[in-house]
Amino acid sequence: MNRIRRICRSLAGLPRRAGALAASAAAVPAVAATAPPLPPGWNHRPPMPLEYIFGPVVKVPGRTVVTGGMSGWQIAMIAAGAALLAAVLTVIADRARAARRRQMAGAA
Repeated sequence: MNRIRRICRSLAGLPRRAGALAASAAAVPAVAATAPPLPPGWNHRPPMPLEYIFGPVVKVPGRTVVTGGMSGWQIAMIAAGAALLAAVLTVIADRARAARRRQMAGAA
């Protein structure tokens, strides 16, 4: 199969995917608009106070210390490494496939 045929087949499904994406995006507001309103008095009881569940609440002054997490440059390096790995694996797979085709053509 030549490359043009493969490209045309891959592009043939593109409008279908775009239509499915548009339909799913349009369905979300439609479902939210048709939801029935809550009946009056659905929250007739006030929420339970925290003191009843956890005991007396004592507010202690403190400092917020941010530790851990990843900085932006680390996330960018991971993304670049993943893209590079995907590219290398794609090239290796393509070369293996081409070698197999050459081997099959030589056997016939």
